[in-house]
Amino acid sequence: MAEVKLIYFAWLRERIGHGEETAVLPPGITTVAELVSWLRGRGEGYARAFAQPDIVRAAIDRRHSRPDTPLAGAREIAFFPPMTGG
Repeated sequence: MAEVKLIYFAWLRERIGHGEETAVLPPGITTVAELVSWLRGRGEGYARAFAQPDIVRAAIDRRHSRPDTPLAGAREIAFFPPMTGG
């Protein structure tokens, strides 16, 4: 896979320690869920940020994505906590 820009919002950014990075994903990382699992193993901040992966939302190239969404062709993947309206 080519380089992909990863963006983290709100408390994810705070726990990881930065708002964005560029990464080359290892072979076998083909879905959002697999990416989250890989990120959790990258260190304490990532593990804390993705401790409850079922509540973290993702967007691939600015389109909301499900955990089983393929990453093929993605240029930007953003992660953010659930949002409430009001």
